[in-house]
Amino acid sequence: MDNTKQLMLGNKAVARGLYEAGVCFISSYPGTPSTEITEEAAKYDEIYCEWAPNEKVAMESAFGACLAGKRAFCGQKHVGLNVAADPLYTMSYTGVNAGLVIGVADDAGMHSSQNEQDSRHHAIAAKVPMIEPSDSTEALEYTKLAYELSEKFDTPVLLKMCTRVAHSQSVVTPGTRTVPVKQYEKNIAKYVMMPGNAIKRHPFVEERMQALTEYAETSPLNRVEMGGTEIGIITASTSYQYVKEVFGDRVSVLKLGLTNPMPVQLIKDFAAKVDRLIVVEELDPIIENHVKQLGIKVEGKDLLPILYEFSQNLVAKSLGETPHVPAYTLDTPIPVRPPVMCAGCPHRGMFYTLNKNKCTVLGDIGCYTLGAVAPLSAIELTLCMGASIGATHGFNKVLGEESSHKTVAVIGDSTFMHSGMTGLANVAYNQSNSTIIILDNSITGMTGHQQNPTTGYNIKGDPAGKINLEALCRAMGFERVRVVDPYNLAECDQVLKEELAVNEPSVIISRRPCALLKYVKHEAPLRVNPDKCRSCRSCMRIGCPAISMKNNKATIDPTLCVGCGVCSQMCHFDAFESTKKEA
Repeated sequence: MDNTKQLMLGNKAVARGLYEAGVCFISSYPGTPSTEITEEAAKYDEIYCEWAPNEKVAMESAFGACLAGKRAFCGQKHVGLNVAADPLYTMSYTGVNAGLVIGVADDAGMHSSQNEQDSRHHAIAAKVPMIEPSDSTEALEYTKLAYELSEKFDTPVLLKMCTRVAHSQSVVTPGTRTVPVKQYEKNIAKYVMMPGNAIKRHPFVEERMQALTEYAETSPLNRVEMGGTEIGIITASTSYQYVKEVFGDRVSVLKLGLTNPMPVQLIKDFAAKVDRLIVVEELDPIIENHVKQLGIKVEGKDLLPILYEFSQNLVAKSLGETPHVPAYTLDTPIPVRPPVMCAGCPHRGMFYTLNKNKCTVLGDIGCYTLGAVAPLSAIELTLCMGASIGATHGFNKVLGEESSHKTVAVIGDSTFMHSGMTGLANVAYNQSNSTIIILDNSITGMTGHQQNPTTGYNIKGDPAGKINLEALCRAMGFERVRVVDPYNLAECDQVLKEELAVNEPSVIISRRPCALLKYVKHEAPLRVNPDKCRSCRSCMRIGCPAISMKNNKATIDPTLCVGCGVCSQMCHFDAFESTKKEA
């Protein structure tokens, strides 16, 4: 690649950093806003990349690769790090062989997440270093530096991104690739974490954190930018950008790139040079609490919110400055557009059927979570990946007959492979009378159409191992496994009623590829015959964005309609007609 300056997305810059650092193995699970790191890295033929079934497996695989002597990477979003916490906390004890960097992307503001937890807590609790870039240039350089730290201090390193850094662009200068290789050496005392060995490794962790704290004092990751001394601001990540845009050189700034562990003397020296000390950080007061523990007077969350994502105007207003980013207004207000499943979404027919049968539906993480939105209003719970099955088991166990014949779990194919199998094993083993519906749209839809173990293709689109869901469910102990086409409402209704009526666990696989997949061939769009339409609005109950009411008649937008025919099955007056003959 030409090493001239380029405009790069933050995630793409991390991928470039992985390439230049000589990374040979990447295993990740897609999750916004981290997904593009692995997708961009997969474009380098020199790096083996894969989508793992979940983040725990991905991290364990990456650890195995670094143990073998090759630099490795594992990427996920913040809630994915929860799944991978088990290996992470013990890897802190074992240390590494070749460098291991773990990418985690936080989502302040919950643009695409069920919570906005602060991943810095994991770094502190696991006692591993965390690095936070604030733009694409730092994303590339910090990634390379993370591997140097990993190998120097014998530790996994967390590289923390956030939505704004991950999905914004700035100029970077690409470099060249160097591939360091270490030999694997058998070391039972270091890598076998049975209690007798683990207890001897804990002192190493504490000594390493002390050494990293000393490193933090002079690390190029932490820098002081002296300006006016009336106010001094300690900040990190994207908050640094907001501070610089609001204040420029009118204040002094201590920018922390290494946020765990944080320096001590550097902060004390900086605080002594300014009249007023403020910490600007999104989410929890991690930096602020560290400064307070040093006995330094500091302001932070008493001025700035602990909730949501920051902005230039929020920082300005909170710190007594005049907001300077103009608020754009339109002459004509844009109509509100609530989130809705796509036209032709295969999940729509199943959710309509569940609603029609007044089922209690415990849901999961995926684009199908939109089944909770009106007019379908089907899903009543969404907690975390795989929770639908376990929750349904517990729900039905305590409520018994009154619950089991109307309560179901819905889970996508990728989510099922991620963490649904153990829940299904629990249903089979402990025999709750539960019906589990696997919404198989043949892709990982919510994060942008990544492959998964049920699709038969790998991250590059090449043929790969394919798991047969029906055979898997039967092997796990389910005698009743049914497959339905969610475009066929009568079939869905019949099979659902039959499976809810039986007194044993069952699985329904609702199978139809995502309507947005490039290889899916759509039927000709439908149209409404206004002479037959009785304005009953039955077709509106499925919430399809291609259908609307105009002049008190149903109408179809041909640019959105994929001809799935679900709406026509709901019309008692045959008002829906195909345009196939006109094409």
